[in-house]
Amino acid sequence: MYQTRIIESLTEIPAADWDAIAKGDPLLSHAFFHALQESGCAAPKYGWKTQFFTLWEEGRLVGGMPLYLKTNSFGEHVFDFAWADAYHRHGLNYYPKLVCTVPFTPVTGRRLLAESEDARRTLLSAALNYAKEIGVSSLHALFLNESDAALAQDLGMMMRQDVQFHWKNEGYRDFEDFLSTLSRDKRKRIKQERRRVIEAGIELQCVLGTDATREDWSFFASCYLHTLALHGSPHQLNEDFFQLMGQALPEHALLVIASREGKPIASALNYMTDEALYGRSWGTFEFHSGLHFETCYYQAIEYCIAHGIRKFEGGAQGEHKLARGFLPVTTRSAHWLAHPQFSRAVEDYLSREKDAVAEYVDSLNERSPFKAPQET
Repeated sequence: MYQTRIIESLTEIPAADWDAIAKGDPLLSHAFFHALQESGCAAPKYGWKTQFFTLWEEGRLVGGMPLYLKTNSFGEHVFDFAWADAYHRHGLNYYPKLVCTVPFTPVTGRRLLAESEDARRTLLSAALNYAKEIGVSSLHALFLNESDAALAQDLGMMMRQDVQFHWKNEGYRDFEDFLSTLSRDKRKRIKQERRRVIEAGIELQCVLGTDATREDWSFFASCYLHTLALHGSPHQLNEDFFQLMGQALPEHALLVIASREGKPIASALNYMTDEALYGRSWGTFEFHSGLHFETCYYQAIEYCIAHGIRKFEGGAQGEHKLARGFLPVTTRSAHWLAHPQFSRAVEDYLSREKDAVAEYVDSLNERSPFKAPQET
């Protein structure tokens, strides 16, 4: 009934056809993936070889799966470096591997882009068969929504859990209304952080992608790359990618720009839909107490409140977000390993890790930043 085809460049598919199965998600759009490839960020020289699985019915595209042949584990945000090291110590090759993901984007969502469960099952089954045929060590599907995770588990893939911190809009009138729901010490800390930024003479501006200039995108990129270099971080994104994003998906971008004495000094990038804001990257040329939290979190929260956006996902990891009104959310990924013994060892590890993650989430919820019912 279906035919599968491997696509090595999205230029082989009309943007409208791919976007029809992406269902309006900007982080799954033709433009987003094309920008990653065209800019050279998700390219073979950095360990990303495009192998998108596509599903066709009577010549019409009816499904797709963003799949990459990887020669490293950078840019995935689900860490399997220890697995790779174990393979290496036993004289085995962990790379290349197949990874279904949105590069450099730890955002939960659809990965099997098709309408029916039958079509989604066909996609994932075909990818598993492909992994066996070409002899890679493994297949991984990252940041799955519930339905894709359930299907992956049904097809025998091992499930892994991790924790992110998300902010939820409870219909707050303004930022002060949000603060009023937090415990006294959390309110005090946030007010102090925001006051320090003001006292440093720093002004902040939210710039919609539709209003952002090439200079705005260039400044953001320079901040981001400068901060990556300071921390010795591996290759991720570049200015070409951000400029392409600014041109192709301006309505889904929000830049926060911090300035002091009329000179821009820091910036953060968020992607957005009508329902959610996704904090992705930031950078700064100056250190000021509270600047990171103001640029990356508090401005985004204010924007969500003002525009009725339901949630704000502040990015991967970051327990420090808990004290600022974010709550723990469990993320899911699915894994298949070809080597039977390593597969059993990883399965045992994931079982123990799942229990540890559950305990960690429970402990985080016990330290909720929100005030108890009797507290004022």
